Amino acid sequence: MSEASLTAEQRQRYARHLALAEIGPAGQRRLLRSSVLIVGVGALGSPVALYLAAAGVGTIGLADHDHVRLSNLQRQVIHSMAGLNRSKVDGAARTVGGLNPGIKVDAVEATVDEHNAMELLQRYDVIVDGTDTFRARYLLSDTAYLLRKPLVHGSIFRIEGQVTVFTPGRGCYRCLYPEPPPAGAIEESEQVGVLAALPGIIGTIQAAETIKQITGTGEPLVNRVLLHDTMAMTFREVRYRRNPACPTCGDRPSITSLADYRAVAAAAEGRR
Repeated sequence: MSEASLTAEQRQRYARHLALAEIGPAGQRRLLRSSVLIVGVGALGSPVALYLAAAGVGTIGLADHDHVRLSNLQRQVIHSMAGLNRSKVDGAARTVGGLNPGIKVDAVEATVDEHNAMELLQRYDVIVDGTDTFRARYLLSDTAYLLRKPLVHGSIFRIEGQVTVFTPGRGCYRCLYPEPPPAGAIEESEQVGVLAALPGIIGTIQAAETIKQITGTGEPLVNRVLLHDTMAMTFREVRYRRNPACPTCGDRPSITSLADYRAVAAAAEGRR
């Protein structure tokens, strides 16, 4: 597909992508035709949304139920003082629209749960997990697998973060973490802190992996977890495989629909 299929404004805006052999005009057209849902428009969702908008992803869904607090601004760079106490998705949608008016933004001000996840996620080509609870991570992983959608997962804790990509047939979040940790085993971020730049690093990697999923280029982080330590400034890789006994993606799955994911928290509480 040639550059002639793009508008003059698009050829100028995406000139650096068009010059890349790995992207080129065909890859840019795939980006423009694609749709991505970002669940969680906070620390991780901020850089993901900004870079996917800049890259020209045609439709970006932003799902979050929360409002902007002053303590968010230390690391949630898509938000500003002007958005304090206002909806995160509305503020993020305005920022993303200002960066690239040529894309469509779906603002979903709601908690993604077992009642709406299937209907919401099925609208998009790729799902990005920017959440910060195990309940949400299991829910998104199960839903993405049932819908046969790729899921780009990221998480952060203090000075460390990780990224991996789950694709149908090659493992899911439950293959890595069969059960959530016991309640209290991992403290909340307000208690232990988060280095400001850490989510920028992890979220940017998530954005890169999403672009690779859409364009079909490069070697994705499938069956690989990329682990990062900001203080040591190191990256290391851990490989994993699909678990044949996994209740979601195993040989004899027991999870074939979405249940009440409050049971995830309850199970962790019971193991204290």
